Amino acid sequence: MYFNNVMLPEEGYFHSVICNAPEFMNTTVNSDLRFMIWDNPPKMEPLFLNLSDFIQMAQSGAAFARQFHRDDPVLNLIDEKILNRGQGRVSPGAWCSGRNSWWNDPCSQWGDVNVLRPGPLAKRLGETVTNLMDDLKSQANQCK
Repeated sequence: MYFNNVMLPEEGYFHSVICNAPEFMNTTVNSDLRFMIWDNPPKMEPLFLNLSDFIQMAQSGAAFARQFHRDDPVLNLIDEKILNRGQGRVSPGAWCSGRNSWWNDPCSQWGDVNVLRPGPLAKRLGETVTNLMDDLKSQANQCK
């Protein structure tokens, strides 16, 4: 009943259920892998991210970020520098089987979409998750 009366109940409902279930309460990690900068005070709403936040966001190790204004230039920078995605193109991956050149998109031809090869950012995300799991082992209760 509590979650019927709060804004954005999906941001707390599942955490509350898991942290109150005896079989899960000590198996959680206190991270949603999101980069946010909060208003200060009262820390009620994340600020909109922009170009001045890019370096901090990129170095954070977070897989997700929030929130952005529609068509903010930082989104293009994320596509270019983090996702290696050209304007109007998909993010490249092992499935791209075309020739790579300055005039040709290697993802204009696709091979097996089930082939996955982790790139440097996937490896960095793996390190972030490993560090979170190490933190989990060192703390008695992650539900806060």
